[in-house]
Amino acid sequence: MNKGELVDKVAEKASVTKKQADAVLTAAIDSIMEAVSTGEKVTLVGFGSFESRERKEREGRNPKTGEAMQIPATKVPAFSAGKLFKEKVASK
Repeated sequence: MNKGELVDKVAEKASVTKKQADAVLTAAIDSIMEAVSTGEKVTLVGFGSFESRERKEREGRNPKTGEAMQIPATKVPAFSAGKLFKEKVASK
C-alpha cells in the first residue's frame, strides 16, 4: 500500500474527502518526523513507537575493492510495533 492508497482508505473509513484525509495524514507524518528528529519519542498506544537511535561507529568494507573503512556514528529513525499491532499481524 502506498500513500495514495492509504489516503483513499482513510477517507473511506472516516467519511471525509480525499483532500481532507491527505492533509491530516501529511500533517501527522510531518509532526512525527519533526518530533523524532529533535530527539523526542512518539508513542501511539496499540500501534507503536517512533524514536531516534544512536548507531555506533563501525568498520565496514568497500564492496568494490574489499578495503576496510570506518563507517561514522549516526542517528537513525526506529519504529517498534505495539502489542496490538503485533497481535493483529500474528493472527493473520
